[in-house]
Amino acid sequence: MGLLACLLGLCALIAASKCSYSPEPDQQRTLPPGWVSLGRVDPEEGLSLTFALRQQNLKRLSELVQAVSDPGSPRYGKYLALEDVAELIRPSPLTLRTVQKWLRAAGAQNCHSVATQDFLTCWLSVRQAELLLSGAQFHRYMGGPEETRVIRSLYPYQLPQALAPHVDFVGGLHRFPPTSSLRQRPAPQVAGTVGLHLGVTPSVIRERYNLTAQDVGSGTTNNSQACAQFLEQYFHESDLAEFMRLFGSKFVHQASVSHVVGKQGRGRAGIEASLDVEYLMSAGANISTWVYSNAGRHEAQEPFLQWLLLLSNQSALPHVHTVSYGDDEDSLSSAYMQRVNTEFMKAAARGLTLLFASGDSGAGCWSVSGKHQFRPSFPASSPYVTTVGGTSFQNPFRITNEVVDYISGGGFSNEFPQPSYQKEAVTQFLKSTHRLPPSSYFNASGRAYPDVAALSDGYWVVSNGIPIPWVSGTSASTPVFGGILALINEHRILSGHPPLGFLNPRLYQQHGAGLFDVTHGCHESCLNEEVEGEGFCSGPGWDPVTGWGTPNFPALLKTLLKP
Repeated sequence: MGLLACLLGLCALIAASKCSYSPEPDQQRTLPPGWVSLGRVDPEEGLSLTFALRQQNLKRLSELVQAVSDPGSPRYGKYLALEDVAELIRPSPLTLRTVQKWLRAAGAQNCHSVATQDFLTCWLSVRQAELLLSGAQFHRYMGGPEETRVIRSLYPYQLPQALAPHVDFVGGLHRFPPTSSLRQRPAPQVAGTVGLHLGVTPSVIRERYNLTAQDVGSGTTNNSQACAQFLEQYFHESDLAEFMRLFGSKFVHQASVSHVVGKQGRGRAGIEASLDVEYLMSAGANISTWVYSNAGRHEAQEPFLQWLLLLSNQSALPHVHTVSYGDDEDSLSSAYMQRVNTEFMKAAARGLTLLFASGDSGAGCWSVSGKHQFRPSFPASSPYVTTVGGTSFQNPFRITNEVVDYISGGGFSNEFPQPSYQKEAVTQFLKSTHRLPPSSYFNASGRAYPDVAALSDGYWVVSNGIPIPWVSGTSASTPVFGGILALINEHRILSGHPPLGFLNPRLYQQHGAGLFDVTHGCHESCLNEEVEGEGFCSGPGWDPVTGWGTPNFPALLKTLLKP
């Protein structure tokens, strides 16, 4: 009898495995360094999960993005409204009906969709969620510099096989909030200070990139810019006011953020949050600025995913968004990255410019089957965002030419193929560079990044009322480049042209016109005998360290102001 029972049990397991599937089998599920488990979550506790529903007409969406972003296309600049995007990619009636019926049967409550109907966020008890998502076990974890608490499952989840054509993935199970990679470097030693600067400030940025006191927003357009924050960090208006008092007296600027989306926490200000706001508003001076804040989110929600949902649910958005979030590609599931990439396509179709930091680990490094490889970062590697690398001054105390900042993230994606807009530039780099790492270290046919760069070394930031020097990272270069693009949008709007939208096709067609080419320096990588800590090196034209280079505002304005 016992043998028969065992056989029946084994058959049931086999049948169950054939009737279910894992949407994210390749998602990393290890606990990040510095995080600890606080134990299983009470089965009756509620949690919020986000279901990414399968979209339609993605090939058509890709074609439209190409058409509205290519200056040679008759549709250039004729962006889609949110309603148009929703009409195009909305999940099929069968998908909507199937998923909603499944969730209702599981006891899901308070389900909320977005305008595009391709995300569904629902509340369930932990008990219901673990029954719904076979294999999941929810624990509460604490970690990060802010001792953030989250609810996650380190176990893989499975869905009924019947849902395979309808659900891309479920958010709120595996991915932990990112941690900031900003560094405060020691000040370089120098004798005497006559004619020297003592760190990067708005005046230094504006002098290096040729912005005059007149290069500010007019205050007469509907132009706007935004930064998004996912680190449980907050900016303080008093810090912004003190920063502008110290460093903003030479140009017209706005005294406060125009719009905060989400709640501003009451905790201490974070250096990264302060940096984002202060340099976006001083590079893109006198332009209406939004801040997307993730304070007060539920412990089971993924901050970055919540930001994507906001983009899918707001018809009027700032034209430029700067984001400093990033993860290693290999830590994320292919289903997740592909779906997030589609969200970026939706933004591009609507004429939004999304700028992402390239990361602060150079080419990165990890070991695959005992062999070292470079480690690309996402979303920096998405073909539908503009990725910003980092530079330093050749002389750290003088406003001189720029060289590579050794931390500047860059490389080649293992997930996304090389988009057509950059094939010529990448081929030229691979053919002409004399210091190429071994081919086994990178995927030469992948999306190559970054696209552009800006100073990332030695910034002054005001946080919690205190001026802090020598803050460094591509989290600094990204809002600077974003603010400069927002200024160019101001001129385009005043001239009757649409905003820039997805910049990369135009950027590569123009071969870096309007940018200072950065041709000296290499970034860091694997510390082994084969590459000795050196990744890629910069050179003439595009390279996977600083892209096409850093902004020369008058020249960049001239080339991007043309219709």
